[in-house]
Amino acid sequence: MHLDHVTLVADDIEAMRRFFVDIAGLRVGPRPPFGVDGYWLYLDGRAVLHLIRSSTPAQHGRPTPGIDHCAFRVDDPPAWQALIDRLRAASIPFQSAEVPLTGERQIFVALAPAVSVEFVLSAAHD
Repeated sequence: MHLDHVTLVADDIEAMRRFFVDIAGLRVGPRPPFGVDGYWLYLDGRAVLHLIRSSTPAQHGRPTPGIDHCAFRVDDPPAWQALIDRLRAASIPFQSAEVPLTGERQIFVALAPAVSVEFVLSAAHD
């Protein structure tokens, strides 16, 4: 298992995109058609930073940015199943999903309000 990506939520994702592309050297790349506005920014051919436009209104005139989740990629189906077994054995609730178009499988675990961990298994491993 390895760190796959980090998701940042912000009101002004255009400014974030410009910073990470123009200053940090990432590039905008393909992104599945999720129901929220955003970008996937790539480094060395991998989508390591996901930007999502905040749907929460700013409070006290300040934007509401935050780190929404970090994601870990699981490299093989037996490790994926072992992860699911550990979650169930510990009675830790999780939600499953599939990424549109790619067929990747996802598990989301809420650790605290507005903080979650995602685990993802590539469709190529099915």
